[in-house]
Amino acid sequence: MTKRPNIVFIVADDLGFADLGCYGGRVPVSPVLDRLAAGGLRFTQGYSNSPVCSPTRFALMTARFQYRLRGAAEEPINSRSRGSTTLGLPPEHPTLPSLLRGAGYRTALVGKWHLGYPPVFSPLRSGYEEFFGPMSGGVDYFTHCDSRGTHDLWQGEAEHREEGYLTDLISCRTVDTIGRFASKGGAPFFISVHYTAPHWPWETRDDAALAEEVKDNLFHLHGGNIHTYRRMIEHMDEGIGQIMAALEAEGVARDTLVVFTSDNGGERFSDNWPLVGGKMDLTEGGIRVPWIAHWPAAIGAGGSSEQQCMTMDWSATMLEAAGVAPHPDYPLDGVSLLPVLRDPLHSFERPLYWRMNHRSQRALRRGRWKYLKVDNHEYLFDIPADERERANLAPREPARLQAMRADWQAWNATMPPIPEDATVSLGYGAKDMPQR
Repeated sequence: MTKRPNIVFIVADDLGFADLGCYGGRVPVSPVLDRLAAGGLRFTQGYSNSPVCSPTRFALMTARFQYRLRGAAEEPINSRSRGSTTLGLPPEHPTLPSLLRGAGYRTALVGKWHLGYPPVFSPLRSGYEEFFGPMSGGVDYFTHCDSRGTHDLWQGEAEHREEGYLTDLISCRTVDTIGRFASKGGAPFFISVHYTAPHWPWETRDDAALAEEVKDNLFHLHGGNIHTYRRMIEHMDEGIGQIMAALEAEGVARDTLVVFTSDNGGERFSDNWPLVGGKMDLTEGGIRVPWIAHWPAAIGAGGSSEQQCMTMDWSATMLEAAGVAPHPDYPLDGVSLLPVLRDPLHSFERPLYWRMNHRSQRALRRGRWKYLKVDNHEYLFDIPADERERANLAPREPARLQAMRADWQAWNATMPPIPEDATVSLGYGAKDMPQR
């Protein structure tokens, strides 16, 4: 692994763990991603840093726990934070793209940013030399307007107007970026491809007529269905096929690390059996996500790994694959998974910690055990035996519960407290939280 790979980091939005065929999906909506998994490595115990959008993206960008930054305490950052000088990713903070760019990589973000608004925050101020996409969390797929009706499609830091279904625009712009970066030769490239699919509003490529209907109700609570949701995933999958074809056409597919995941678990229409819960929940359905890695030069085909990992571990992995050291003043919380990419049977202990302001949630996954607290109720689950988190073993395992609680508390003491003014955006998830 001496040659520095190109890196394409693809992130879906609100995609459930079991929505893809290669993760047991009930309907074949993801042939391209299924082939990538068959030709690479599939992780079955991969998690997001948070069960909601922007906090996970802070961790993705920094390879550090999102709790270290004020903006990530928002669950999530919303359009009311426009003009804020604190609710965003600080430009002075080293990031995955800024570190790679400093080491000679070309860098671009195509798709969703959701880490604060200009003029203080933007992708161009955090390591990307190019940006195309929305700044906010959710936009209409046709008008590209956010939940306040504000047009939100950008090229760099200039507002950009372009007709088209947003998923397709992201795919086409990524193909164009690959063509330009690869044609220059010499320098490797890092491209973040952050789809908004299958995030609400529930619109397929054929639903342009719905744009007028949802413009004042972007959550689209009165519409959508599982068929629309699945079709939105298909559109994204088709675009990923175009991206892979572009890498092949440029002759760089073999030496490109392609990683695919979701920023958090599924929401309203996610068919996420057997997991329960969803976006905003620290149950498995809110944080367990698909993780696919494809890199023909370094990863064998058909592999599967049970290594426990989370979003920021992939950022650390990409830095190590590129031979780039972290900034000494900002040590990484993420742990590189390169040994697992080399050998899927390799494993190591990786405790995973979470906390949420929403419902005062906390969680710790260590080995087969998971400690969970929701409101004032504590749970202890044996995850391999009970992925649905229904058999609360806390009364039977009081010593283990106490030890895991103490472990979580010791970790939490190393993090800044949740600010009193941090906001929680209601109306997400909470589909199937465990009951006392």
